[in-house]
Amino acid sequence: MSIKPILAITMGDLGGIGPEIIAKALAHADVYDQSRPLVIGERRAMEAAVRITRVPLEVRSVDAAPQEASPGTIDLLDLANIDIEQVGRARVCAEVGRAAYEYLERAAQMALDGTAGAIVTAPLNKEALSEAGWVGVGHTELLARFAGVPDKSVAMMLASNRLRVVHVSTHVSLRRAIEMVTPERILTTARLAGETARDIVGHDPHLAVAGLNPHAGEHGLFGSEEEETISPAIDLLRAEGWHVSGPVSPDTVFLRAAAGDYDAVIAMYHDQGHIPSKFAGFDDTVNVTLGLPIVRTSPDHGTAFDIAGRGLARPDSLIAAIRLADRIAKARAKA
Repeated sequence: MSIKPILAITMGDLGGIGPEIIAKALAHADVYDQSRPLVIGERRAMEAAVRITRVPLEVRSVDAAPQEASPGTIDLLDLANIDIEQVGRARVCAEVGRAAYEYLERAAQMALDGTAGAIVTAPLNKEALSEAGWVGVGHTELLARFAGVPDKSVAMMLASNRLRVVHVSTHVSLRRAIEMVTPERILTTARLAGETARDIVGHDPHLAVAGLNPHAGEHGLFGSEEEETISPAIDLLRAEGWHVSGPVSPDTVFLRAAAGDYDAVIAMYHDQGHIPSKFAGFDDTVNVTLGLPIVRTSPDHGTAFDIAGRGLARPDSLIAAIRLADRIAKARAKA
């Protein structure tokens, strides 16, 4: 029987919905069937989330990762670094940003030293991080720094039951995104996508590279990027042994991937990939960080300050993130 991996679940921004969705997710007994969840955060905030969500759970403080994890109990590594009731919820705050940073740092240490098989991160607030001194960064950039990996070597996959998408660029202007469609970036993105897709689907994946222009340029009629930049990158990927199709017209590639024709799609820019991903599976879409020596997943939504503290947040995406982290961690351990 395989050993259940320890999943270090960070509480993220305590002023948001992170603690509440963790409580709701861990109220599902089947989460414990495949993994050992260990929450990293603050006990008072976790106990408050249990009260707010009215889930029948006991919070148990532990000093180290548990040998066994039991449904009905939240094992918590308590950093005791903030009292959210005193600070207040649903607002940007440097104290909360500092606390969220410390949860992530501890989880990363555990994953890097092999104590944890994967990290699952509840949402944090980048503005709060900035106020705490970490300006212009989020989970991905911080994890890359902890692991000693250059920012340019990491990427993000949006993964749901129907669709897996990795982007050549994300949070840049559309003009800048077009400039970033280079053979080098396409190669790096596709390799990362293929490695993680293999862990998820359990076989050598079939990748699709989306075109940049309408109808993938129509042989230069609507743009030259496909012939000058994207196709040469695809040729190099095929020479490396990857099963790749493309450039595929961006108005059909996601539909075909959702139907099972492709295991992952390489999107050229943020909205090209995000819009179909959210439409295909808003509640079960998971953010997976690629290019790290550790496994990290996260729900694909934010802190939702507008409903924080009310017990209304849905845990679906976090549950999906926990299950996917478990799957990838086991695949890597086996490999």
